[in-house]
Amino acid sequence: MSITGTLIVQMIVFLILVGFTMKFVWPPIVKALDDRAAKIAEGLAAADKAKSELSAANKRVEAELGQARNESAQRLADAERRAQAIVEEAKARATEEGNKIVAAARVEADQQALKAREALREQVAALAVKGAEQILRKEVNAGVHADLLARLQTEL
Repeated sequence: MSITGTLIVQMIVFLILVGFTMKFVWPPIVKALDDRAAKIAEGLAAADKAKSELSAANKRVEAELGQARNESAQRLADAERRAQAIVEEAKARATEEGNKIVAAARVEADQQALKAREALREQVAALAVKGAEQILRKEVNAGVHADLLARLQTEL
């Protein structure tokens, strides 16, 4: 055979191969490539959606954390104010109780001082009576002396 005949036969075989490939082989390859491209596009879309959802979730988490921080700070401040109020109330009660105790002690001290004065007066009066008795043993008028001693006792 000649080169031209071989070349023509090769061209016909090539065209048959191209036609067969275009009809039977090429559509499944194109379909597989299109499916693969669609899956990649879906994956990228899902990744973008997940990324946006993650960003939104992070924003919500930050907002809730901020709110929780504010709430805990407020509760802490409320607890401190309550503790301070309790301390102030306890101080006020303690001061009031202390004032009552001091007042009661003063009253008791005044009463004891009054009792001591009375006891001292009685003792002085008794001593004065004994002294006057010894000095005045020679006089017999006890009524005059009793009146004099009663006045002396009230003056003391």
